[in-house]
Amino acid sequence: MPSISLKRWNEGFSQPWERPALAWLAAHMARWVTPDLLTFVGIVGAVVAFLGYAFSGAHPMLLWFATLGLAINWFGDSLDGTLARLRKIERPRYGYYLDNAIDCLVALLLAFGLGFSGYVRFDVCFLALSTYTMISALTFLRASVTNDFQISYGGIGPTEVRVGFAVLNALIIIFPPTPFDLFGFTLKYPDLISMVWSAMTIITFVVCMTKQVRRLAIEEPARQHEPSLSELAELAVSSTATLTDGISALANGEAGDPSPTMVRAH
Repeated sequence: MPSISLKRWNEGFSQPWERPALAWLAAHMARWVTPDLLTFVGIVGAVVAFLGYAFSGAHPMLLWFATLGLAINWFGDSLDGTLARLRKIERPRYGYYLDNAIDCLVALLLAFGLGFSGYVRFDVCFLALSTYTMISALTFLRASVTNDFQISYGGIGPTEVRVGFAVLNALIIIFPPTPFDLFGFTLKYPDLISMVWSAMTIITFVVCMTKQVRRLAIEEPARQHEPSLSELAELAVSSTATLTDGISALANGEAGDPSPTMVRAH
């Protein structure tokens, strides 16, 4: 299965600092801490972020609570695999499946949380969620045809997205958004930020998909159809039947229509 031999490809802007930090944390982690426990911590962080966002509309300071949840989620989600690799207790298929399934649930929680906050419209939240799903599908498709599991695009990976959420939280607290009309829609500046992010994600999807399709087309050039054995057999039977019918028709014609030479002889 491809998930056993996948090569992680994560070149986000934060990697020069994040990789050493994760390695240090994993090396100093207590023995009773397991990768599964860290995965659970990441889920708890996502729930904390959801609650912070969902109730921040009435209490904006809860956005700091949401930022704390994002930090907890980063700690658990980023460290579980690092710890497993350090202790050489990896379970490639189990970890691949569990981690990516949970990431989908986390994205859904964040979309609902922001929608309930009122700072970002629900339709805009789910547009962003849709584009996240697109880029995730692109990642899984690329992994299935190249064995490369690309986590970041254009220097933006999960950690950079969390930082973006934290920055947006701070902006909302410092500069409370006010509604305005744009082309008949009532929006706030967080809506615009989210829509710009969604548009950039769609462009990234199209560009990366096009590059991958061209690369695959070169590796697997188009070729003419080669008939199968069954098709060759059917062709042979059909040709034989046509030839037999032609010979029969010719024989019947000679028997029923005497030649002119024979008529003159009589």
